[in-house]
Amino acid sequence: MILYNVTVSIDESIHEDWLTWMRTKHVPDVMATGCFIEARISRVHGEEAGGFTFAMSYVAASQDKIDEYQSSHAPALQSEHNAKYAGNVAAFRTMLTILEEFKV
Repeated sequence: MILYNVTVSIDESIHEDWLTWMRTKHVPDVMATGCFIEARISRVHGEEAGGFTFAMSYVAASQDKIDEYQSSHAPALQSEHNAKYAGNVAAFRTMLTILEEFKV
């Protein structure tokens, strides 16, 4: 499995609006692509004054699903996000291969 993580720093003045939009629009749209099997929104602690940082984590069953997402869906979804929040967010993306999971 592949973890696709998007870390987003967002201006404090709009973070509530952004969270609502992510919960009700963006994450459902990403999940509707069929490329991911789960998603999480996490708050990153220790951010700088004047903003908030969040980690959006999506789990895909395979690299093929990540490739499909990046080629067929990500450009439009990222463009929509950028149009809505341009100038108020900074994002970077990482991919991690999940080697093992440990749960209680």
